[in-house]
Amino acid sequence: MNTTASNKNIAAIVCVLTLLWTIPFTATATANGRWAQNHPRRAEVNWRLANQNRRIFQERREGEISRGQAAQLRSQDRQIRQEERLMATQNGGHITRLEQRSLNQQENQISREIWR
Repeated sequence: MNTTASNKNIAAIVCVLTLLWTIPFTATATANGRWAQNHPRRAEVNWRLANQNRRIFQERREGEISRGQAAQLRSQDRQIRQEERLMATQNGGHITRLEQRSLNQQENQISREIWR
């Protein structure tokens, strides 16, 4: 009888651990899902980041900026992208107009640095 009870306890623990393991992945999948990525404000911010990355690559290829400058600009872009993702996770996959404005101001600063 103890063996059966022990097996039931082990099965219950495995079920609980499996559930706890899958919850973070489910939340991440929802937050990073297609519906959230295609939100107009997120799409605009991310399009600008991708465009700036192309400009950095072009300026580096043409010798207008050094390898170090390109790395620093890309690092700043990554920080903006991380900030955008954090904002979106806090708002159900969307960013507010105020958050978009803040991100755009940061992108404007980097854009000016690319053309120096």
